[in-house]
Amino acid sequence: MNGPVVECVPNFSEGADKRRVESIVDAMRMDGVHLLDLSMDADHNRSVVTIAGGPAAVVEAAVRAVGRAVELIDLTRQKGEHPRIGAADVIPFVPISGIRLEQCALLARQAGLEIWRRFGVPVFFYEAAAARPDRANLEAVRQGQFEGLREVVHKDPSRRPDLGGPDLHPTAGACAVGARKFLVTYNIYFDSNDVATVRAMAREIRAAWGGLKGVKALGLLAHGRTQLSMNITDFETTPVSTVHHKVVSLATRHREPIAATEIVGLIPEAACERESDWMRQLSGFDPETKILERRLGAPLPWPKEAGLKGP
Repeated sequence: MNGPVVECVPNFSEGADKRRVESIVDAMRMDGVHLLDLSMDADHNRSVVTIAGGPAAVVEAAVRAVGRAVELIDLTRQKGEHPRIGAADVIPFVPISGIRLEQCALLARQAGLEIWRRFGVPVFFYEAAAARPDRANLEAVRQGQFEGLREVVHKDPSRRPDLGGPDLHPTAGACAVGARKFLVTYNIYFDSNDVATVRAMAREIRAAWGGLKGVKALGLLAHGRTQLSMNITDFETTPVSTVHHKVVSLATRHREPIAATEIVGLIPEAACERESDWMRQLSGFDPETKILERRLGAPLPWPKEAGLKGP
């Protein structure tokens, strides 16, 4: 790719209906935009898409995908394990090459304005694009989820969107649009149904509770087992090996045997630790398809238009 390259990793609140997800992804198809990864999870009821390309094209692709998600996803009917406030829940822009985080924050502001203008979906800005310090943390924005947020915006002015509102979109909720550094999504599964114990482990490693810096964690049930779902937002400060070592220690203490581990989405070469235990134990990890730099050189084909309209 020539010129500046920006990545966008939109998360949509649909992970069970493949045709709907492919229709949303197809809305991003345009010159200068490449599809790098697509992950669907029915238990989370969430899909994570990774695209990359020139800044203007990526912004437009992300905005179009939000419009398609508004058509196809009705949050009043949607349920899943993952917290969400919108049909197009989060739209983060990530600098890859020839562009700085501050410039990605401006792209996020542009995208948010278009989302509100075109589709009437209120927008919260988060992380590097946050308009207020208390919204730098995505968890603060998403507190209460769709059901709670649509009520509290009428009672608490501090919770109202940065653009639009105070009412949320009746079926598509709101959209959190931000700019951030590359994060690693690392999940660990246990041979157990004891969600309470895994949630206790999540609290111990979560940065917000005094755990590991730059680590966000949830304990939940997924695919018939308990899952520790983690976002490592600063892998330079807290490498994945540090997170893995801490979880192994907690698992031993709580007598929760680890069954499997996975990376969701892509991982940059700089985050890979080739001889580490965590990489050796990954399930189905193919460097050619999971490492960002390699996928940039060999993007995925776009899905065929699913032709869906309406939920």
